[in-house]
Amino acid sequence: MTIKDIARLSGCGVATVSRVLNGRPDVSRGTRDRVLAVVEEHGFQLNRNAKQLKQQMGTDIAILVKGSQNMLFAGIAERAQAMLRSRGRDAAVYYLDEEADEVSYACRLCREQKPLGLLFMGGDLDCFKAGFGQISVPSVLLTNSARGLGFDNLSSLTTDDEAAAAQVIEHLAKWGHRRIGVLGGFSDSSQISALRLRGCRTAFARLGLPFDEGRQLVCSRFVLEDAYRAAGQLVDRAPEVTAIFAMSDVMAIGAVRALADRGKRVPRDMSVVGYDGISLADYCVPRLTTVQQDGEGMADRGVELLLERLDGRREPVYNTVPFRLVEGESVAPPAAEVNDDHRKKEEEQP
Repeated sequence: MTIKDIARLSGCGVATVSRVLNGRPDVSRGTRDRVLAVVEEHGFQLNRNAKQLKQQMGTDIAILVKGSQNMLFAGIAERAQAMLRSRGRDAAVYYLDEEADEVSYACRLCREQKPLGLLFMGGDLDCFKAGFGQISVPSVLLTNSARGLGFDNLSSLTTDDEAAAAQVIEHLAKWGHRRIGVLGGFSDSSQISALRLRGCRTAFARLGLPFDEGRQLVCSRFVLEDAYRAAGQLVDRAPEVTAIFAMSDVMAIGAVRALADRGKRVPRDMSVVGYDGISLADYCVPRLTTVQQDGEGMADRGVELLLERLDGRREPVYNTVPFRLVEGESVAPPAAEVNDDHRKKEEEQP
C-alpha cells in the first residue's frame, strides 16, 4: 500500500495524508482519525529511511501564518507558496492560533523538518526576542518589523500601521464624526495592534477629539465571532459613538453584522472602517472603506528576499510597504448631522 492508496481510501489529499503520517499538527482531528483508521486497517508502515532522507535534504520552505481567520495573511501565504513552487522550492504552510508562540513552533519545525528558510505572516516581537536566536536559517517576517532585533538572518516587510490608523481617524473626522469607537486587538500580545492604537491616540489628540479608552475602545481577537461580540459591547458602553474603526476587515465585517442585528444601518446610522483591504471587503454590503495593505507586494518581495538570502547574496532588509485608504460605501456623515441638515432644509422651504 502507498500513500496514494491511503489518500483514495480516506478521501483525503496526498499532501494531507503525508502531514498526518509525519506527525504535523496542521490537520484537523477528524481528518487525522480518518487517515489513521485506514493506516491501521491495512497495516501501512511509513518508510522511515525515505522520511529521514527528506529531512536531511531540507528542501522545504516553511510558511507560518498567525491566525486562522486572517484573510490577508492567507492570501499572502497562498501567493508566496505559488511563487516559491514556480522557482523550484517546495513550500509548506502552517496555520497557528492567533495567540500561539510562532517562534517556538518554528524552532520545532527546524529540528524536525529542517526547512531551508522561513516566512512568517505576522508575529509577536516578544517571541522573536525570546527565541529566534535558536534559528539559523534565513527568515523573513511580513507585516511586522524586525528592525532593532539584531538578527542577521531575519528581514522584514511591514506597513506603517501607526500612520495608517491615524489617517482613518482623520478621514472619519472629515466626514464630521467626533465620537469614534475603536475595535482593536490585544496590544499586550500584538505590537501591530499597539501601533495602530498609538496612531489613533495621536490623531484624536491632534484633532481635539475625545477618546475615553474605557468606553470607546474594545479589544478582541481578529475573528468574526469575537468582533461581533466586541462591537455589541462597544455600542452598549458608548451609545454616542457614530463611527467605528475596526483594526481588520474581518473585524469590520463582524461589526457590520452586529450593528444590523441591533437595528443600526451602515452607514446611515453608523459608519465603519476596516483595515487590510482583503478582497471580501469589496463584496460586503455596503462595500467597506478600508486601509489597503499591499499583500501581493509583500508576498513577492518577501519571497525574493528569502531566495536572495538562501543564495547568500544579501544582508537583512527592513522595508516599509506603502498603504492607501480605499473609500467604499461604509462611511457617511453622522446621523444626527444628516437629520439636522434635513430639518434646516425643511425650515427654509416656503
